[in-house]
Amino acid sequence: MNRFQSHSSSREFRGAFLSVAAFLCIMILFLGILGQTSDAAAAEQKTSLERALRNGCLHCYASEGFYPESLSYLIDHYGITYDEDRFIIHYEPIGSNLPPTIMVIERKGGILP
Repeated sequence: MNRFQSHSSSREFRGAFLSVAAFLCIMILFLGILGQTSDAAAAEQKTSLERALRNGCLHCYASEGFYPESLSYLIDHYGITYDEDRFIIHYEPIGSNLPPTIMVIERKGGILP
């Protein structure tokens, strides 16, 4: 056996190990950035839904003279759509001349029914 052959195989192993380690570091970084982007998009969807519900209520009051008595009225008459598997909407009317209490809750991992 030649003394140069043994060094060559350890260099190949070290090079392969460094390549795999670099790949894993890049993948971990990529997945971390992807998770942050996904969280930001979900927060923006929630904010957008809350804004649409409040604007729909105000539009109803301005055009019909009363706030919607239920969430279903608001959805049916003002074209609001949302992902029911992702969000829960708590809609509590206070009176026909007072704005309702609106709360949007995001479901995470199937914890909420």
